[in-house]
Amino acid sequence: MTPSNHAAPLKPPPSFASGAPIALPKPSSSLHLQAPSASLSSLSNKPSNASLSSLFASTSSPPASRSISPSGELSSTGVAASHVFSLATTPGAPSRISNEGKLDEMKEIVMRAFVPHVAVHASADTNEIANEKGFQGGFWELLRPFGDLVQGKVTVRDSIGASRTWEDYGVRFVGLGDGLSPPQVTEWWGTGQLEPETNGSPGEAANARARRNIPGIRTGGDIDQVEELVQRHLSHAEAVSDSYVTNYFDYKESINQPAISVSPFYTLYLRRMLSGLPMTPHETFAHPVACVIAISSRNKSPIETLRQLYESGSRGERRLPLWANSEYLRYYVLVHDEEKDDITKSTALFDQMKRHFGLHCHLLRLRSSQCVPTDDDSVRMPTCEWMSAAEDLSEIRSREGYDDMEAPIPCLFESDSTAIRTFVREMVTQSVVPFMERCVTTWNDQVASRRRGISGRFMSLSKRWTGFGTSSRSSSGLGSAGSSGASGSNYDPLQGHYRRDAPEAMMRMLGDYAFMLRDWKLSQGVYELLRSDFSNDKAWKYHAGAHEMAAISALLNQQTLSSKARSETVDQMLETASYSYITRCAAPYGALRCLAVAIELLRLRGGSAADDAAKWGSRVLEMRILGATGHALFTERVATCYAARRGAGNGRWGSRRRKSALWNILAADAWLKLGKNIQAEKCLDEATKIYGQIKPEQDNSLTFGGMRAFMDELRRTLRANIIALRGADGVGTLNGHESPIVEEESEKLDHRRHRGSLIGGGVSPFGGLDAGSLSPMHMPHDEQLWKDDDFEREASVM
Repeated sequence: MTPSNHAAPLKPPPSFASGAPIALPKPSSSLHLQAPSASLSSLSNKPSNASLSSLFASTSSPPASRSISPSGELSSTGVAASHVFSLATTPGAPSRISNEGKLDEMKEIVMRAFVPHVAVHASADTNEIANEKGFQGGFWELLRPFGDLVQGKVTVRDSIGASRTWEDYGVRFVGLGDGLSPPQVTEWWGTGQLEPETNGSPGEAANARARRNIPGIRTGGDIDQVEELVQRHLSHAEAVSDSYVTNYFDYKESINQPAISVSPFYTLYLRRMLSGLPMTPHETFAHPVACVIAISSRNKSPIETLRQLYESGSRGERRLPLWANSEYLRYYVLVHDEEKDDITKSTALFDQMKRHFGLHCHLLRLRSSQCVPTDDDSVRMPTCEWMSAAEDLSEIRSREGYDDMEAPIPCLFESDSTAIRTFVREMVTQSVVPFMERCVTTWNDQVASRRRGISGRFMSLSKRWTGFGTSSRSSSGLGSAGSSGASGSNYDPLQGHYRRDAPEAMMRMLGDYAFMLRDWKLSQGVYELLRSDFSNDKAWKYHAGAHEMAAISALLNQQTLSSKARSETVDQMLETASYSYITRCAAPYGALRCLAVAIELLRLRGGSAADDAAKWGSRVLEMRILGATGHALFTERVATCYAARRGAGNGRWGSRRRKSALWNILAADAWLKLGKNIQAEKCLDEATKIYGQIKPEQDNSLTFGGMRAFMDELRRTLRANIIALRGADGVGTLNGHESPIVEEESEKLDHRRHRGSLIGGGVSPFGGLDAGSLSPMHMPHDEQLWKDDDFEREASVM
């Protein structure tokens, strides 16, 4: 069987003597292996430049030199290409890195993905000040990166009044109405609406504004776009790895250095999948908890403008859909121009605002001039970690038009940065968090307590049997409120959602608010109450979402779960959620998000939970909802889950090292099919390392001829790809170095405890099975491997 890219068969490598120079075969002209540079050129016909390369800095460096601290360059739009490993952007923030290089990094990503959303609704004069400062997206773009991590500690009270302090709490600044429409980047980009653009051209600012107005560009939830983004990072990492390939053998000498356990590409995949949560009826994470209504000191009629902005967001063109809660917190901000306006007048106006609108007001003092890096008091804008995949792809496409120059670095005056950080902290700690705590207390006492009581249970039972003996769906007429009159349900099957004031919708908001306040015990109890209600109403997407978040809340809770409890609760909820998302709702993104988050939380628990994580990782692969890149990443992640299972004693009994090595080999095969040599080599090295840790007296699995042949075949394919990439011609040695992947050592099978029977002649390691089915890259000469096994010769001597 030939490789999937129709390469010509490769001849088996000769036997090498120890210390002898390695002769490399000349690659045939018919060898059409997919080189990384070719895969990158297929994504973009434009050459890479320094500005574009800065967007891939987080994933293009070799594994040994990759840092866990932010290192990506900032974009010209103020939305920086953040490092996928960045855990904090605030200077001087306390470190949360453990001795292993991270402290539950994936768990922290999950916790920081589900945070309160704060909408920004600014007047035209306020956006004008932001534009003058170089932020073409307006006031929202100026605030956005400062919400990812609130400066200092944030104290949150749970449902029983106990306080807990968090150092990594944040909010998500979004535009009012963001998340309602799916991203349309591909369709919009092909319409030719962009002007020709070079560094400093007049069309640059206009194009930057146009990119921010692409319909749904800040909406996530598209698996294909996440796959395309990660594919671009992978292709760029392969294409710019000239130094890695040139010094390949020098790099191999340092392969034993401590490495990070999380692939940067998988981290990027998970972070972008959880970024830009779409605004949907069945969950309220993307619904705004608060709205910043902003005006500036330049406004001629400030109070009237504030009223107009309020009306526009409540009953005007910017109002939310009927299923979204419109009773969110309004926070009023007056932006004072330090360079052009009088602070005395602004202070008087601010006092008037507090009298009209209450205490949820803030005076933000900013300089309207643009800051450049050469200014004495300039500081770099913090990175934005939670941009959607569509935004990231749009930024990459825009950088492809730049010349071979660095993009301008967005900067702020230090006074502006301090003022914005102070504003965000004051708003979150004094307004947003207390507002959410009050909502949780009110809904818990007035809605959830009734549902938990005996009367609530009887109501739920009566709803289930009200329509008994009738054709509930066909004969029931819709009441005045839009609910099904015969069944007594608040769910509207035609519109597919509950009313915003329905008890089920309010309880869903209660569970989501408790989850965002990190009161996972309360959120788990609320979600479990809602499961039966949604099942009775046949609201399947609500039903799947309740099971999903109930399982995640249980895993985030500090309570220890036994293996039996996990199988009876968490596993059942994950099974129900994934089935409902895929079969009943045709929502693959929901199923993937549910299982991907559960995999990471189960893996962190260790023990038998790591086996469950690997099981759900296999389930994701079986669902066929991933692209080729996602399939390879999750295959590699299954190997990591098995490796997390620690054995007992010196023999590490109960560990899953063999399974981890097997899944690493399968991941290497998947990467080779995609032409990703660096990733394939990493997986093969990890599998070899794991097999090497198994003592010979424990029946070293490399004595299994089929597996050894499969690994050798992958090594040969990898070596051929490296040779094709280097463009080696003729026969000779590579810089005088001997490659571990080129040198092959024959292993004698003298450690096998139980030998197979020789009655009836020699038997191949797979019996009657076709060994070629193990890999699509099987080559015709592989039969020679069985002849060189020396097994029968040793048996005859015995």
